[in-house]
Amino acid sequence: MKNFLLLFAVMLLSGFSYAQQLPARWDELVASDFSAALEKSSKTCILPIGILEKHGPHSPIGTDLIHVREWAAHAVKSEYAVVFPDYFYGQINEARHQPGTFALPSKVIWDLLEATCDEIARNGFQKIVILNGHGGNPEFIRFFMQSLLNKRHNYAVYFYNPEGSDKEYAEQYRKMHKSPMENDQHAGERETATLLYYRPDLMKMDRAESQSGDNQHRSNLPNIYTPIWWYAAYPNHYAGEGAKATPGFGKFIAEHEIATFVQALKVIKADTSTIKLQNEFYDKVDGLNK
Repeated sequence: MKNFLLLFAVMLLSGFSYAQQLPARWDELVASDFSAALEKSSKTCILPIGILEKHGPHSPIGTDLIHVREWAAHAVKSEYAVVFPDYFYGQINEARHQPGTFALPSKVIWDLLEATCDEIARNGFQKIVILNGHGGNPEFIRFFMQSLLNKRHNYAVYFYNPEGSDKEYAEQYRKMHKSPMENDQHAGERETATLLYYRPDLMKMDRAESQSGDNQHRSNLPNIYTPIWWYAAYPNHYAGEGAKATPGFGKFIAEHEIATFVQALKVIKADTSTIKLQNEFYDKVDGLNK
């Protein structure tokens, strides 16, 4: 009888523990748990932004999306925040010549991002953390964020943009990196290694050398920018040597990026100044018209 009661108590406790574990993904929450998720997250929502584009001949079209999705999912196990579902609407016009690319007009991606942030905030979140996985997005994201100051918003957007300040990590990274680092930009060793860690089942490593990821140097205009620069350099939409990637290198990269993002989440969740300063700014703007 005692053993039965003990087993029953364990089952009750485990059931209670399970009930207390809130899903982090927005789409996996039940509506009746949403208020609890808001409280537990300090009203913080992560918006992982990827893209759909060719990633060499060996890595999935959704590499950037898969990367940030897994990155966020691992981070919130240590520091809870609600994770918005898959978002792959960004700037990718330079890859429209490749199959599988999903490139929407600029006005659409702009309006969609603002509407998404507004709707996230309408559901109670005050802090939206953009976690970007696509190299063609930062300029768009920064301009979008600066433009939010054009009218009053009741939320703050944070763009997580890790800098290479960890000297120990950088030194070990250089030691483990096998291909020329200056050309490791898109579907190359670093990006391939990361996906080999997060989703090895999706990788086609036997195809990694079937196309060239070398810079073709088809345009040479010093100090001049043209939108065709990427295509001129990398017509295969592949920059680097993915074949040299290893799962071990990917694990090293992923563990570091997860740990640093967790620290950033802690800082953002504890931040009380950004929204306060925004409101002060909006009030001064409104005061000019009085």
